[in-house]
This record gives sequence, C-alpha cells and structure tokens, in this order.
Amino acid sequence: MRIVIAEDDPLLREGLALLLRAESLDVVATAGAPDEALDAIDAHRPDVAIFDVRMPPTHTDEGIVAAVEARRRQHGLAVLVLSAYVEQTFATELLTGGVGGLGYLLKERVGRVEEFLDVLRRVAAGGTAIDPEVITQLFARSRQDTRLDRLSPRERDVLVLMAEGLGNNAIAERLVVTDSAVHKHIRSIFAKLGLSPTHRLDRRVAAVLHYLEDARRRA
Repeated sequence: MRIVIAEDDPLLREGLALLLRAESLDVVATAGAPDEALDAIDAHRPDVAIFDVRMPPTHTDEGIVAAVEARRRQHGLAVLVLSAYVEQTFATELLTGGVGGLGYLLKERVGRVEEFLDVLRRVAAGGTAIDPEVITQLFARSRQDTRLDRLSPRERDVLVLMAEGLGNNAIAERLVVTDSAVHKHIRSIFAKLGLSPTHRLDRRVAAVLHYLEDARRRA
C-alpha cells in the first residue's frame, strides 16, 4: 500500500509516517500544505492519501478541498480524512464527491493503532468508514421528524455499524444476531429511506448521507 500523508502538524505528520512504516506500509511522501500534497499525489500516484481537514493557509476546509481535488485528478484514489472535531458539513462534502474508498476519522483514533490500521485498510480496499463518534453526535443532534425517525432502534444500530464500514457478517457478530436478520434490517432501512437498487450512490453510502445532510441543515 502506497500512502501520501497531508498534515500540517509536523509531529503528527512524522508520527503517522513512523507508525505506518513500522507496519511495513510504504509512505511515499508527506506534505504540510494542500498544494504540496497534490503535487506529491500527482508524482507518486499512491493508493491512499491521508488528509487533515484543517490545513494552511486559513485552517478551515483546505484539507477537504484538496481531498476532493485529489480524487478528481486520480480516479480510484482512496482518501482517509482526519479531523480533531466532529464536522458534519465536511464529512458530507467528502462523501458526496464519490463512492467507495472514503473514510472520515477523528484524530484520537490514531492512538488506537489496530483500529486505525483496520480503517485505513478498509478504505484502501474501496470501503467507506465514518468515525462512530461522528455518527453518535449526529443522531444526538436530530430534533425534527425526518425519514430517519422511521427507523427502529435496531435499524439505527445497523445503520451506525454500516457507517463505520462494517460488512453484514461483522454487523451480525457485533449485534449478536444472524446474517439473515442483518439482511432484513438493511432491506428495511433502504425501503424506509426511499433508496432503490438503481440509486445513483451506493445505497449504504446514501443512507449515511441522509442523516449527515439532515444534521448539517439543522445544526
């Protein structure tokens, strides 16, 4: 796995590089600014790019903007975005830019090495992963009746785990239910959210986007 790291904090940037190299992963370049990161991605054509959300010069959304541009330049590039805080607007913007190979993780997860590496590998393999704390806070912020209110408590549990990037078997193990029960819940989620098999986005991603977008409008 070839990786480019875009992080303006030099300690975190070099710490990430050391961590990944210790796991025999190939960190081909690191960058402290969005333009440097895009140049490195153009030059090295990595499998995965790790972006901080807040980067120079304004430390607002430069990382997200660069991540979206990187995926535009390199089709199929997997992107894992790191953020110090839950920022649902940025998560929504990133996910609507494409399907698969996308992750949004709080920086505190990096210290949980196995969990962080699992998310990185999942995203590199084309999966989608959203930090569980993001999901928890977005559900907590819901205040109005929406299509999400049609979901049962168990269906919400399933949707949260889908957003974390877990497959059906892993969801069944986590909730201690059968695979067929998980399939039933997912079919019900898609039906209640109005997501047909012909939906333009992967339906798992689209389901997550429903409550990300809803929380953004009402925050």
